[in-house]
Amino acid sequence: MMTEKTEDTDPSTETPPVDTSHISPIERRNSLEKHLQNRPDPQDLKDKHILLDTNAAPSLQATAQDLQRQRATDSLKKGLEKRPEREELVERNILPDSTAAPALQGQQRELQKHMRADSLEQKIAQRPKPEELIKEGILEGE
Repeated sequence: MMTEKTEDTDPSTETPPVDTSHISPIERRNSLEKHLQNRPDPQDLKDKHILLDTNAAPSLQATAQDLQRQRATDSLKKGLEKRPEREELVERNILPDSTAAPALQGQQRELQKHMRADSLEQKIAQRPKPEELIKEGILEGE
């Protein structure tokens, strides 16, 4: 039975035709056997986290998973409680003492590095010559 398409019918909302042909029991069994032969190994399903990797009874698996999740949550909370404050990390030179946005901190470090280099070059250029230091008695002559 075929329905005619009208111009206002949206083709994306139509359901595909259902195959109502009869499948013989032998074909059905062969199809099932074929699919069972291609079934993935339980270890593959465990590796893909489809099956739980546990020896617990199925009725206890959900409880065991909740317990494991709670243990992980407790462990994270303990770790966060022991975490040092930001000020301590700045004092220990682990974190930079910067109020700039994290995206700009790299550029800020580069700018500070170049400013230090310029300052050192300027101070080296203004340094007295060895002859002047000998004249002032700071250095001994050769």
